[in-house]
Amino acid sequence: MEEIVIFHTNDLHSHLENWPKIRRYLTSQKEKYLRTGKTVLAVDLGDFVDRWHPLTEATDGQANIELMNTIGYDAATIGNNEGVGNSKEQLNHLYDHRNFDVLLANLQDKETGETPEWSEPFKLIETADNTKIGLIALTAPFPLTYEPNGWTIHTAKSVLPSLLTKVRPTCDILILMSHLGIDEDIRLANEFPEIDILLGSHTHHLFRHGEKINQTQLSAAGKFGHYIGEVHVTVEQNKIVHSTAKALPTEDLPEEVEDQKEIQDYLTLGHQLLQAEQLAEIPYPLSIDLNTEHSLMTTALSALKEKAGTEAAVLNNGLFLTDIPKGIVDKDQLHESLPHPMHLIRVTLSGADFVRMLQEMEKNRHYLRKFPISGMGFRGKVFGELYYDGFSYDKQTRQGFWQNRPIDPQKNYTFTTVDHFMFIPFFPTIEIAGEIEFIFPEFLRTVLGDYLAAHYPIQ
Repeated sequence: MEEIVIFHTNDLHSHLENWPKIRRYLTSQKEKYLRTGKTVLAVDLGDFVDRWHPLTEATDGQANIELMNTIGYDAATIGNNEGVGNSKEQLNHLYDHRNFDVLLANLQDKETGETPEWSEPFKLIETADNTKIGLIALTAPFPLTYEPNGWTIHTAKSVLPSLLTKVRPTCDILILMSHLGIDEDIRLANEFPEIDILLGSHTHHLFRHGEKINQTQLSAAGKFGHYIGEVHVTVEQNKIVHSTAKALPTEDLPEEVEDQKEIQDYLTLGHQLLQAEQLAEIPYPLSIDLNTEHSLMTTALSALKEKAGTEAAVLNNGLFLTDIPKGIVDKDQLHESLPHPMHLIRVTLSGADFVRMLQEMEKNRHYLRKFPISGMGFRGKVFGELYYDGFSYDKQTRQGFWQNRPIDPQKNYTFTTVDHFMFIPFFPTIEIAGEIEFIFPEFLRTVLGDYLAAHYPIQ
């Protein structure tokens, strides 16, 4: 009989506070199992890179890949943070120096129609006992954000049948590295019994002791490096006869004296690199206080309008986490204030739909002031106050105004905001009725930085 051990990490999101423990555990366990004659694989399921961390931002994720190289991963795939959290150019060079294979079967270059040069649709590994292991990987399809970034993204349903037809006959064990989320994982496990092991991620779900759906072994290890996934497979005559999975809490692993210094050093280096990139010189501070003469909100709204070429914009002040002081503005200050991976969207609505959107905003305004937002690109604490530029709403008359003139229900109106407003459920008219154009590749903080650089150049 043959023993195979598969380790997986997923959704680390640049939370490097657990990385020293993860690195020690994976490298030591791999060595231990290899000494006993077992086959050992290690894979990452995506969203290892997240630009909230200053070192990730400063190096366009290259520092994350250097960390991954210390593990000796056999394969990795991408999550949406790699896929749409980077420009096409950045993603095309993210893995230039990796020492592992990147697997991905549902992404194509929009211009060429080809698989990206940095990825392969599958990988085959043969063990010492001649058991053939097939690895395939799929990432969550978000056409609204992949397409304007220069990619064509396909659903699992559209690519998996042909992929299985090609790969399954070549291997004894088939492993799906999924960055699709728990609902899709369950559907695929039920629909495709050809998948022997399904390693799941994206929705940050956790299977402490694995799950079985028919004969498919599922494993999932939460988020932020809080757990390490581990699957044990017993093989006899190249067939699986037994499998188990678990998620090991990293808090149970021993901490070493130098760990905290290593973790802090990652942050310090990131801040230093970003501070070295100076952008503008402003004659007054930009405050997150809306009542000051020069508010960060007012400046950001002007930046949005200028970037997108619209007369109006809307944002929430929960996006702005810190003031920008008077003087030299660098990338670190902008990253501290606006850590969110949010892109701009240009939205066109009929006047009637625009007023309905304003009514949704006014209905939810009080509720959202203290409402904590989690996910969908938000890296702050609460949504905060809505702030309009170029339009308004009179609650008494239930009338909307555009540039101080009543909104015509029959006319179209175009404004700018961030994609977060489309993803959250509070303003459904934006997604349901809006003609939406994503503005890539810049994040909100980059747009603000470019605006400040243009209007307040360094003297």
